[in-house]
Amino acid sequence: MHELAVTENILNIALKHTPPGQRVSDVHLVIGQLSSIVDDSVQFYWDMVCENTPAAGAKLHFERIPAELQCLDCQQRYGFAKDDFACPACGSAHVRVVKGEEFYVEAIEVEDR
Repeated sequence: MHELAVTENILNIALKHTPPGQRVSDVHLVIGQLSSIVDDSVQFYWDMVCENTPAAGAKLHFERIPAELQCLDCQQRYGFAKDDFACPACGSAHVRVVKGEEFYVEAIEVEDR
């Protein structure tokens, strides 16, 4: 259910950067594989929270970033697979996330009303 608050924040960001007299047509989001954001839930709430705003009818675009981990013991970088964080090279679980926790608004497209 946290997607409702997240979606409201996305709308606030979009409206903050929309010049007066224009409307939001598209919002581009970048979401890492390890983030807890569910695309379908954000899309569901988007249509509700945008009603009667300059973002009504705007389309959301989701770009998913695959997770990448790095072993802190052997420095191997590798992709995350099915809840297994262990390094495939040395078996260590002493890792850090390099990519995959992202969540941000990458771009907002606006057009005249």
